[in-house]
Amino acid sequence: MPGLERVFRTDAVILRRQDFGEADRLLTLLTPDHGKLSAIAKGVRKPIARKTGHVELFARVDMLINRGRDLHIVAQAETKESFLPLREDLLRGTYANHVVELLDRFTVEQDASRAEFDLLVETLTRLCTADDLWLAARYYELALLRLAGFAPSLHRCSIGQESLEPRDQFFSPADGGVICPDHHLGLSRGMPVTLNALKTLRYLQTRPWDAVRVLHIDAPLHLELERLLLAYITYLLEQRLQSVAFLRRLRRENL
Repeated sequence: MPGLERVFRTDAVILRRQDFGEADRLLTLLTPDHGKLSAIAKGVRKPIARKTGHVELFARVDMLINRGRDLHIVAQAETKESFLPLREDLLRGTYANHVVELLDRFTVEQDASRAEFDLLVETLTRLCTADDLWLAARYYELALLRLAGFAPSLHRCSIGQESLEPRDQFFSPADGGVICPDHHLGLSRGMPVTLNALKTLRYLQTRPWDAVRVLHIDAPLHLELERLLLAYITYLLEQRLQSVAFLRRLRRENL
């Protein structure tokens, strides 16, 4: 962590923002070298404020920040990448909100690394143009779980630690990954996972995005992957994600 200089310049992505006082906004930022920060953007709700257009949700911004005792103050802000499609398209924006909510839940103030910052920027970029938003979301979830130290075990039984045979298995959030049918006998925990879903999860976990992005995954498999990963994430966080409920509602409305 850099020294506690009074004023510092940083790259930042705006994760959350909320009205603060009569004319200010409280921003939650992710930075590559200072982790996650809270900062006040003063006067940005005034119509003539210069910083107004540079503190949009999801935007990547070059900021000059004055360090405060309790809250930092945004002295200057200039947009580097607006990720405009995420604010113009409801579905893309909802996926972006899901990505940001996950990152926010898995990190605390001044936590997070440059790897998490880079992953976020890469994912927001993908969500602006990707045809398969489900795929981009699942890839991000697995990558973030790995960076947070919670990568699910997909190659060995989470109980017996033996290599998994090529057949349908069970997935147990409580055990941190896949359980073979033999060790699942007599257990009340764990949900079925098909061999096809397991192979796909392994591929997403171990391949770069350029290899993953060409996959063609049908709706039933997408739903299975989503069910497994969100069950695991919910178990880890001990709470449901607000973005998931809204995504599912959008999906139902578009059927």
